[in-house]
Amino acid sequence: MATAVKESLPGEFQTTNLEDKDAQISLDVPGQSIGVPQTLVSDFKQMKLEKEAQKNWDLFYKRNTTNFFKDRHWTTREFEELRACRELNPLYSPARCSAFQCDLTSDDLRDNVPEAGVDAVTLLFVLSAVHPDKMKDALHNINRVLKPGGVVLFRDYGLHDYAMQRFKAGSKLGQNFYVRQDGTRSYFFSKEFLAELFEEAGFHSVANDYVLRETVNKKEGLCVPRVFLQSKFTKIHQSQSS
Repeated sequence: MATAVKESLPGEFQTTNLEDKDAQISLDVPGQSIGVPQTLVSDFKQMKLEKEAQKNWDLFYKRNTTNFFKDRHWTTREFEELRACRELNPLYSPARCSAFQCDLTSDDLRDNVPEAGVDAVTLLFVLSAVHPDKMKDALHNINRVLKPGGVVLFRDYGLHDYAMQRFKAGSKLGQNFYVRQDGTRSYFFSKEFLAELFEEAGFHSVANDYVLRETVNKKEGLCVPRVFLQSKFTKIHQSQSS
């Protein structure tokens, strides 16, 4: 069941469950875009953006340091695995509280994990930065570093999120894939596409649904719809896949 959270900035919020039929009204439109540009960025510019992807993200974090992606305290509420990690070590930040915090754009992914593998991987607003054509390879890399039965905790942009609707002409790279003015890119997931990606990479879906959120800025009188996809997948044991 999708969940709607009405949030009053800077942090007060209340949660209301929606009936599935209501929650799906604006979500079951695979491949379509609402209120966003349809003309694609030129092939030349797309190649340039792909080549400079890592540099653009490095510059983004240099400008914003930790001010943009702050610790998300809801992570321990939504993911029991992270709550258990916090209980074992109170000094851990919820945003980093995982057995392995990965960089999906790095070629040396497997060089940074123990030989025996890890029990959990946390993907919070990470996979959307990866080129859609490379998502499958990224998840196969994750599969290789996970122990059998290991879990992937996922939270990222969902289809028709407000951030997607704000893109202007000249920013569309492909289906549900856009570029910001600073060159960083974002993909917006449908739950069907996400499930397909993980299943092809050898994972079993435990939970996979939209989280609907209204962010209210009382000072500006602004209320915007937010759509996130929150999921949990486990690595299939060899005996299960054979």
